[in-house]
Amino acid sequence: MPPHVPRDRRYDADQHLWARHDAGTGRVRVGVDALGLESLGELAYVALHDLGTTVRRGEPIGSLEAAKMTSTIVAPVSGELVARNDAVLRDPLRVNGDPYGDGWLVEIAATRWEEEAAELLADDAIEPWVAAEVERLART
Repeated sequence: MPPHVPRDRRYDADQHLWARHDAGTGRVRVGVDALGLESLGELAYVALHDLGTTVRRGEPIGSLEAAKMTSTIVAPVSGELVARNDAVLRDPLRVNGDPYGDGWLVEIAATRWEEEAAELLADDAIEPWVAAEVERLART
């Protein structure tokens, strides 16, 4: 059975990150999707850039360490880091336990949401991507 991938957010398919935009605040909450976590395994360490850091889409904002590998977290959108989830810094397994809720990583005050959101998967593009990723992971 494929992992649960909520449709109320957008996905950076290459980085296995989700991004949920709050139109009221302009903030984008970012986390790791379940498919990415399946590849990584249980997280042992999370490192995130400092608040106030200006970030650009595609540039590093932190890292994840797991038993299987270490992975760089890259910004799915450009802006300023305005919040980070200190709870996952203390307990990285929180990301594995609730990747779409309490396991979020950072919030970015997006400066180019409209342009960059178009580069992220959404709506009807999500299910075919999930199916292809599940098949790819089964072969590895």
